[in-house]
Amino acid sequence: MAAPRRIGVFPGQFDPITNGHLDVIRRGVNLFDELIVAVGINPEKKEMFPLEERLEMITTLLADIPGTRVERFTGLTVDFVRQAHATAILRGIRDVSDLRYEFQLALANRAVGGVETVFIMTGDQHALTSSSLIRQVVSLGGNVDQLTGLLPPIVIQRLRGRQKQLLVHDPDAPAT
Repeated sequence: MAAPRRIGVFPGQFDPITNGHLDVIRRGVNLFDELIVAVGINPEKKEMFPLEERLEMITTLLADIPGTRVERFTGLTVDFVRQAHATAILRGIRDVSDLRYEFQLALANRAVGGVETVFIMTGDQHALTSSSLIRQVVSLGGNVDQLTGLLPPIVIQRLRGRQKQLLVHDPDAPAT
């Protein structure tokens, strides 16, 4: 009898996906037979990129990482994890603030869904990277090219376009 496949789920909004996310994916895929990057919508956050565009960018970025696949999901993460027959949720930790929040989530996921969580510390070069901060920089007219160490080139390119659209809709926004 073959051993059951170990499937992990790395859930997130990934708006946008960062080099820090990719670091966690590249290292996390080694812990599982398959790693599903589950792209969802967080109703508490305003999106920079529509779900379809995020899925397309992430699929392109993961094309060279064997053992990964990209899926969309809605609702509770634990429900998606069970539906995917996954054994664990993969989460990246940047700092002590993340640890506290993620610890609470992990306890809730285990209590509500019987799902374990595996944590990976992000590489130190990615510890300060935050999709929320990147969205804020772009929305306020910051220089997108200065984010090149934090983001893959495809994301930089898309952010330039998104920023131009935002500036057209808000003529009072600062120039880049």
